[in-house]
Amino acid sequence: MTETVMQRREGEILKMPQLDYPLLAAALALLLIGVVMVGSATMHRFAEAPYFFVYRHVFAVLLGLATAAIVMRIQIDRWERWTPLLFIVGIVVLVLVLVPGVGRNVNGAQRWISIGGFNLQSSEFMKLFVLLYLASYLNRKHVEVTTSVWGFIKPLLPVLIAAGLIMLQPDMGTTVVLLFIAFGMLFLGGVPIRQYLVLFAIAIVSLAVLVIVEPYRMKRVTSFMDPFADPLNSGYQLSNALIAFGRGEWSGVGLGEGVQKLFYLPEAHNDFLIAVIGEEFGLLGTVAIILLFAFICWRAFRIGAMAEKHSRRFAVYIAYGGGLWIGFQAFINIGVNLGLLPTKGLTLPLMSYGGNSIIVTCVVIALLQRIYLEVVPKQSRRSKR
Repeated sequence: MTETVMQRREGEILKMPQLDYPLLAAALALLLIGVVMVGSATMHRFAEAPYFFVYRHVFAVLLGLATAAIVMRIQIDRWERWTPLLFIVGIVVLVLVLVPGVGRNVNGAQRWISIGGFNLQSSEFMKLFVLLYLASYLNRKHVEVTTSVWGFIKPLLPVLIAAGLIMLQPDMGTTVVLLFIAFGMLFLGGVPIRQYLVLFAIAIVSLAVLVIVEPYRMKRVTSFMDPFADPLNSGYQLSNALIAFGRGEWSGVGLGEGVQKLFYLPEAHNDFLIAVIGEEFGLLGTVAIILLFAFICWRAFRIGAMAEKHSRRFAVYIAYGGGLWIGFQAFINIGVNLGLLPTKGLTLPLMSYGGNSIIVTCVVIALLQRIYLEVVPKQSRRSKR
């Protein structure tokens, strides 16, 4: 009897945790490719310390994985209880960033707070807090949101406050992602299409006004239409990105063999990492990255559909919102690199250099894994395999 119990316990210890392994594999693949490509894009920068950016990026990835491991141990319902506090903390930090002497100004943007050598970018974490806040609100006020105009507008007011503070940094790219997450989650939450379209139109007009009133934003919008009209000034970033894709052709020039990263392509390890991939791995490599992001979005929506079958609305909205977030941000980053969208300072999720983005995206993947762990019955998992 004792031996049987011990054998059962040993079997439980050796048993693999019930996770969404295809999702995990896709996320880890993007993280690993990101490390390699950040190295390829930066090793030429410092002759005395060629691995400077690689070490920092690897540290961010390890920190993101450690944070994800902790998040996976926390029940989803606890996040709903913590949501009001997290949102308030996020707003307070957004305000602190704007305080002279507290926020760190880089290239005219005040988006970071230095904490012991780590630059905290509050806007990245605010995207997570908005995701949790709206998931909680839609879970509690689902009927009100779908039947009342005020019920639709009310949850947007705190989001607009956060967006306004982010615009003061200024960071229009993150503001666009934040609003897209909000509108997308409200649409999936059942907001009447007429109300949704009216507010969506107001948001588009507001963003257009923000572009028009700032000359540098207007220049970005107009330059992407014909970057080679002024390739040494307003079209410099995009023209070099397009040259990188052109040199890559079908299969690329080979890992480490790209030349556009050699001080031609600005922010090659960050905003324009996919252009480096396009040059060194060609169209095939670029399409592979796009397919990995599409796969992650599909798995996120699949997990949300599973949660919906179990009436776990809070988990449903986290899964759908997380899929929208990762997919839309990847779409904007790749679209900017390909000249389909105006230049925005947005990272490629899980890949670009930037500790805050890596950590927050790892947290989103961990939340998806936790939802999968909680809502999918063991018997159904076995049958699906």
